[in-house]
Amino acid sequence: MADYSIKEFPKSRIATIDIGKIGRQKHHIAAILEIDITIARNLLKAYRKSHSNISLNAWLIKAISHTVASNKTVASFLYSKRKQIIFDKVNVSLLVEKQLDGFKAPFPLLIEDIENLELKQINDIITNAKSAETSNNEIVLNQKPKFYERLYYYLPSIFRIIIWKFMLAQSKFVFAKMGNITISSIANAGTASAWFIPISIHPISIGISSISQKPWVVDGKIEIREILNLSVLIDHDVVDGMQMAKFMRDLSRNIESGIFLK
Repeated sequence: MADYSIKEFPKSRIATIDIGKIGRQKHHIAAILEIDITIARNLLKAYRKSHSNISLNAWLIKAISHTVASNKTVASFLYSKRKQIIFDKVNVSLLVEKQLDGFKAPFPLLIEDIENLELKQINDIITNAKSAETSNNEIVLNQKPKFYERLYYYLPSIFRIIIWKFMLAQSKFVFAKMGNITISSIANAGTASAWFIPISIHPISIGISSISQKPWVVDGKIEIREILNLSVLIDHDVVDGMQMAKFMRDLSRNIESGIFLK
């Protein structure tokens, strides 16, 4: 008989499983992008010397959030069957990997009104969240779970899904608790050139994938450049292809130019 072991995974994994089930029912349009970040990474190195030590992810999150703030409809929610609700602010949900009971588990971290935060503030929030101690009862980092939120983990799957569907119909509640954009990253997971496409319940979801060196055409000449692989999911219920195309064009331009680093 084969040897094996059985381990109990953290409670937060239950929510991940449920989100996967609900997310598959969303009408997301998926796109994969290649963005030249050679200039941006050079600007970031100079920024670290003259200002403070900012991570690449913190800057990317700021650049992405700024682009969403300039294209607010891509982060809007379906409101009843014939309307959409567009929030003035951008609340970002990040996934922060934490070590818990021998497992690496992703925990959501909500950064509110990120457009009005400086790069260093964003970087500090993420750094502090990574280093802070986490308990198995936490649902969202830096937020104390309420009794009914803790009870969620002990419910059968069918009831948890019903709760999720009810919550997602309350756009203002979702915005306050989970934000209107989610960003996840595996940029430091290796050197392979690849994209990962997340499953999400948010109106817009960004996957920061790998960075690799590739031949790239610059001013009519082929050069070796640093290329970021990025995936984008946008809810087709509230956004059409033209709006999505404009958002991706603006996003590529902002990242390539190194916005906020000059």
